[in-house]
Amino acid sequence: MATTQPDNKTRQYPSSDGLVALGWREWVALPQLDISRIKAKVDTGARTSCLHAFRTEPYTEKGERRVRFWVHPIQNNLQEVIESDALVLDERNVSDSGGHREQRLVIATELVLADQRWPIEMTLTNRDSMRFRMLLGRTAMAGRTVIYPEASYLAGEPVLRKDP
Repeated sequence: MATTQPDNKTRQYPSSDGLVALGWREWVALPQLDISRIKAKVDTGARTSCLHAFRTEPYTEKGERRVRFWVHPIQNNLQEVIESDALVLDERNVSDSGGHREQRLVIATELVLADQRWPIEMTLTNRDSMRFRMLLGRTAMAGRTVIYPEASYLAGEPVLRKDP
């Protein structure tokens, strides 16, 4: 017996107690990294969020560990490149969905989701072979979101502040 899933247009997806309603994929922004829009897969199976970086260059400046990295923010588009720079918080061994362990750099940045913004930690890795350039992990969503796995793009476009 076939069943049909409700689509975003006909079903109400309430957000309660100030929580942001999310589908299984959402548009987000990472303004501190100069990424105004990137598609993220909402992944409660991933502890830490992850950003696609096809090239990384760790370095030290004034005693701080930093990383310069390059991102292809749009799926299937290797022409658009964003160069970013961030403080390195840590290096962690992370298991990917295939069970492979990899040492990854961890950075902190601000996430913009709908009209909300908050700091998150994320790892950097090459996701060229993956469908999504970013995974939004459960630590970044904890206490701030409610997830409707049958829906997509419930939060809408990220709302970036305009500097006066």
